[in-house]
Amino acid sequence: MSQVVGENMLHGAVAEKRSAAFLSVAAACAITALKLVVGIFTGSLGMLSDAAHSGVDLIGAGLTFVSVRVSDKPADENHPYGHGKVENLSAFVETFLMLASSVWILIEAIIRIFVHPVTVRLSVWPFLVLLTSIAVDFGRSRKLKSVAEKHQSDALAANALHFASDIWSSVAVLIGLGASWLGNSAMGRSNGLGWMRFADPVAAIVVALLILYFAWKLAWRTIGALTDAIPEEISRRVLGELRAVDGVLSIDQARMRRSGGRYFADFSLSLSRQLTFQRTEELVREATAAVQRILPEADVVIHTVPRSPGEESIFDKVRAVASRNNVVLHDVSVQSFKGELRVEQHIEVKETMPLRDAHDFVRRIEDEIRQELPQVSSVLTHIESEPATIENPQRIERDRKLEKRLRHAASTLPEIIDIHEVITGRTRDKLQISCHCTLPDEMPMQRVHEVITELEDRFKVECPDVYRVLIHPEPVTDNHHH
Repeated sequence: MSQVVGENMLHGAVAEKRSAAFLSVAAACAITALKLVVGIFTGSLGMLSDAAHSGVDLIGAGLTFVSVRVSDKPADENHPYGHGKVENLSAFVETFLMLASSVWILIEAIIRIFVHPVTVRLSVWPFLVLLTSIAVDFGRSRKLKSVAEKHQSDALAANALHFASDIWSSVAVLIGLGASWLGNSAMGRSNGLGWMRFADPVAAIVVALLILYFAWKLAWRTIGALTDAIPEEISRRVLGELRAVDGVLSIDQARMRRSGGRYFADFSLSLSRQLTFQRTEELVREATAAVQRILPEADVVIHTVPRSPGEESIFDKVRAVASRNNVVLHDVSVQSFKGELRVEQHIEVKETMPLRDAHDFVRRIEDEIRQELPQVSSVLTHIESEPATIENPQRIERDRKLEKRLRHAASTLPEIIDIHEVITGRTRDKLQISCHCTLPDEMPMQRVHEVITELEDRFKVECPDVYRVLIHPEPVTDNHHH
């Protein structure tokens, strides 16, 4: 169901972007044609420059329409990050069109001022066309900006910027036409305002400068997108969210890039080497969610690096060495003898491994332990084959005598509430016994361990022939046998 909803949302976004781009092309085509006809009819350079500006917007709108259709294509073998960069490339091409039009307008304006003045034939039509253009440009720039921000489309944002600049250029031309009319009129010449007949080419220069300004802004933003630049504020917020994830020791590497309206993010995170695979996977999900809180729907890849958290015990470091060598380790003990530490451990190897290979393998592990723990002077390893550690205890009838002695030992410890599920068995002629021991809910684990150890010791004093005693502690609220 969620996949269907996601696909529907994607199709809706594509349709909205294409609709905005198509309406932009239609509006630009109509406005450009009107300005061109009126500019030719009146001979106004300001009007012609505004028509050129709108013509650039028309070409840009066409590029936007094409780029939006291409950029929404899914990723393929040759474009693993999708086709979103087409939008950035389209916006970059538009900057050159804007630059070319502004250069032409500036050259023509200078010629009309200093070389070959042209008298503008004024009428009401240029004013009507310009007012209509301002209204249309205002409406479509707001619409395009809204869709661009909603779907992170650089091409639509560039189009919106063009139409916003059209508004200011049309206002400049409108003022220039009015001033030119005043300068060319008899009343203007009699009042010493004849110089205002040059207002039309001056307005054209203003339009050219506006085009250059907006072209610079667009080029700067587009170059940033094409070179994978990420705003410092976004980078800071993303890294802050990642560092706040409980369990992340450090961020070793952070790479982010944007393609069209989608972000791709790559991170290397240091996690404690004591974590299980399952906990590591949970942390990766939490880190991915943290990134997507800042960059919604971003494609996030996280690489984890096991590190020492800096507060590991000797046992933790020994287990880390075993985990690094992918072996099963148990019954680790550490003894202090004359100021030196000695580690004893049991390691399981494959039953088909020859003794020499097993010995060499274990010796490498022992060397790693001594290298990581310089305070350890010696390591003694008991090598076991994997099947040998799989016990098959044969259930025997309950030994009433053993159970009675176990309950007697428990009765000497006041914290023990109950003993139940007592089971005896034998493994290779070795007698073992297990039971459940009920203790108070709020008892600290340190005291729980002390009580259980004391119970084992007292029971073994009475029954020294018992090889192993396994006691499972449980809280009184979970005791259904009491």
